[in-house]
Amino acid sequence: MDERDVTPASAVHVPVLLDRVLALLAPAIGVGPAVVVDATLGLGGHAQALLAAHPQLTLIGLDRDPAALARSRERLARFAGRTHLVHARYDQMPSALTSVGVEGADGILFDLGVSSMQLDVADRGFAYAQDAPLDMRMDTSTGITAYEVVNEYSISDLARILREYGEERFALRIAQAIDRARRHAPLTSTAALAELVRTSIPAATRRHGGHPAKRTFQALRIEVNGELDSLRTAMPAALDALRLGGRIVVLSYQSLEDKIVKAAFAALAVDRTPPGLPVSLAEAGPELKLLSRGSEPASEEEIAQNPRAASVRLRAAERIRRAA
Repeated sequence: MDERDVTPASAVHVPVLLDRVLALLAPAIGVGPAVVVDATLGLGGHAQALLAAHPQLTLIGLDRDPAALARSRERLARFAGRTHLVHARYDQMPSALTSVGVEGADGILFDLGVSSMQLDVADRGFAYAQDAPLDMRMDTSTGITAYEVVNEYSISDLARILREYGEERFALRIAQAIDRARRHAPLTSTAALAELVRTSIPAATRRHGGHPAKRTFQALRIEVNGELDSLRTAMPAALDALRLGGRIVVLSYQSLEDKIVKAAFAALAVDRTPPGLPVSLAEAGPELKLLSRGSEPASEEEIAQNPRAASVRLRAAERIRRAA
């Protein structure tokens, strides 16, 4: 979730963990020509800072949201000779790189989750705090909407989505309440859905943990956009695209994302030398070196300046070997 919002694209905003992202990527891209893939471009805050800091850098920016791409193109106009902006999901990275004639990357950045721009533009339907049509598509040109999920999925499928993607313990109660409501008339707005979820949850529970609809809206957004499936595909592809000495940084905002990233990194950070040998075999050694100790949170100071950084968790790694 980066700084993408509804203010003019030329305005200056500080993306989440900007200094840490720049510091982690610098050793891989700071000397000579280099290529960075910003897999979640948004308004281009991270991209702008990277391009300004590294004059020989070429940046490939991906985003599935056409509106975000258009605004990022404006923000990065002065770097146009060093940028390639592509309308694509991050799991389409290999074909996106091929389309611009690039074979690999020295740096890769993922800033996952819904963007500030998508949250703040009411008619996108991501936010339970603003009334809007039930849409929630990151790419409004394709795919199912939240309206279709809410009004057409079975009770069991709704409950599964809320439980698995929202980690909602009252998933079945909410799914049953949705079904009762839609029998009379389709649910069409975020405000109506948020209120239905609120009244479905026991009063004692509603007093804690933020807005009662938070987990339901997260689950619906993940389902509509296929976020976790895309990430499971994207992480191995991104790691494969990383050149020797290249670095990858991933910012996650909920545990389901972070688990996928952690597993992908761990799979390549292990020494596969057979047990009992006195030394590690070079050809069986780790392919990745982990650069973060576990997942790193934002500082209290950053959270105070940008509350949307409160849930961020950063993981980073460097490619130190390529499999034979």
